[in-house]
Amino acid sequence: MARTLLGIESSCDDTAAALVRGREVLSSVVAGQGGLHAAYGGVVPEIAARAHAETLDTVVAEALRTAGLRLAEVDGIAVTAGPGLIGGVLAGVMTAKALAAATGKPLIGVNHLAGHALTPRLTDDLAYPYLMLLVSGGHCQFLIVRGAEDFTRLGGTIDDAPGEAFDKVARLLGLAQPGGPSVEAAAEAGDPARFALPRPLLDRPGCDLSFSGLKTAVLRERDRLVAAQGGLWRQDRADLCASFQAAVRDVLVAKTRRALDRYAEESPAAPACAVAGGVAANRSLRAALAASCAEAGVQFVAPPLALCTDNAAMIAYAGQELMEAGHRSGLDLGARPRWPLDTGAAPLIGHGRKGAKA
Repeated sequence: MARTLLGIESSCDDTAAALVRGREVLSSVVAGQGGLHAAYGGVVPEIAARAHAETLDTVVAEALRTAGLRLAEVDGIAVTAGPGLIGGVLAGVMTAKALAAATGKPLIGVNHLAGHALTPRLTDDLAYPYLMLLVSGGHCQFLIVRGAEDFTRLGGTIDDAPGEAFDKVARLLGLAQPGGPSVEAAAEAGDPARFALPRPLLDRPGCDLSFSGLKTAVLRERDRLVAAQGGLWRQDRADLCASFQAAVRDVLVAKTRRALDRYAEESPAAPACAVAGGVAANRSLRAALAASCAEAGVQFVAPPLALCTDNAAMIAYAGQELMEAGHRSGLDLGARPRWPLDTGAAPLIGHGRKGAKA
């Protein structure tokens, strides 16, 4: 009989709770904080942490109510223990530990990135091993996923993640945050060929990516237009967004082809490529990846949009797989702001006293 797990997620600016039984999502509640951070042009960690602490109990109660379950009826409690903003992660971990201590239910600490990476197992029952493009606000990695705790990183961003680049470009152009949806919406009316923006690192072998220089190229084009015509017109913004989005898409698709070649060396019985993370909600990117995978004869999986952005259903499902493998966390479970999936790989983005960031 399938286990029923309560999942809790609070790694950035979404407070989420969900109940998942097997591959059935019984409830998934997400409370966003967009209004709290709008005036600051990005997520303020202190504000986010306080909002998580104030909202977690309500979100958990709503998830239980929607699923028609009592806390006593769940089989375990899974929680994001990192990576993420330390205040938010800590709020979720402390809530989960309190619930586990009060009920005697098993506690499972989950890597937030593993939640994204295992989402295609939840939505499509994808068989191991598969290739995963994890592309979000803070991370971008190509992973071969062989199990709930078995990940091999083929490459990733050496500077900004795509989501960060979308946010920064949105700020440069005076668009609302989060930048991904704003840039995508503006790009619909734009000409992607107007600006010859760079496609970073395509001239180098391997699967590593870079988006910082692309963001700077957008800044230079904006400043050139402002100097030449005294301002930036609506069509200028649309064309810049379309050109930027096309550059990100082209780089990710080209690097995915390289990652597929590496993945083919695994000789998978049913080759598959999946994409997850907030930027995976971008329709242009999804369509291009789907076409590229079809050309390569590889199954393409893109989870529903609600399960691409941060949510607790993916944490509950990852917790199930970890439980089945015999994993349990103690009440000394700590919050980890840095927690790479492939611990044997060299860090891509910084390395401090608390370990590799990604």
